[in-house]
Amino acid sequence: MSWELFFTKKAQKDAKKISSAGLKNKAQKLLDIIRGNPYQNSPPYETLVGDLSGAYSRRINIQHRLAYQPYDAEKIVKIFGCGHIMNK
Repeated sequence: MSWELFFTKKAQKDAKKISSAGLKNKAQKLLDIIRGNPYQNSPPYETLVGDLSGAYSRRINIQHRLAYQPYDAEKIVKIFGCGHIMNK
């Protein structure tokens, strides 16, 4: 069973920047992995801390990340940012 993805307004804006940077295909592959299982360990994910505790990030490339937070009970994943710096 796949997870449902929800994108914040910031993530939607970031997606345009990622696309214009030529990283759309890499980001889409990560989204497909997250949709299947947000806890899958290949490629590795990192647990975020502080204000973003409970969230995870995966690298699109060395400079850009995709940040998300899974909600297990509802089987949804909130995508809240991608790029250099992410804020909820």
